[in-house]
Amino acid sequence: MAKVERRKYSDRKQYLIKAVSQRRKNIRLRAIEYKGSKCSSCGYDRCVEALEFHHTNPSLKDFSISTKGYTRSWERVMVELDKCIMLCANCHREIHAKLAALRRNSEMNSGLNQGNLRLEKSKGNPELASVRKLAEGKCRDFTPATLTSSRG
Repeated sequence: MAKVERRKYSDRKQYLIKAVSQRRKNIRLRAIEYKGSKCSSCGYDRCVEALEFHHTNPSLKDFSISTKGYTRSWERVMVELDKCIMLCANCHREIHAKLAALRRNSEMNSGLNQGNLRLEKSKGNPELASVRKLAEGKCRDFTPATLTSSRG
């Protein structure tokens, strides 16, 4: 006769919380190692907590690596990581700030709210060249100087 399990979640709560937390940390470390363990823009590699994943094409994003990604299988995380580049927190914020500023400028110039920045429609705009290269994965030396140099 099979033994009936009488334990409840409340009996194992602390153990399960700790186990899930440890698994998420392990998946994150594997993901960082998988993406090269350094910022693809500036080469920063001193603190793994400062490394982040940036989706180069948000329309292809199935899930966010930093929130729900760590509770998924490693195979699914790897598929999603292939859509990302690794950036340090500073480079990541600069890229998003540059994209937001370009979006605002585009909205003011057109007089319309265009929504998301469409990089494929911006090929003639020299200000977007470095952002476009980064989004296409062609730019390995995307530095803060590149972000500000287009403004003169």
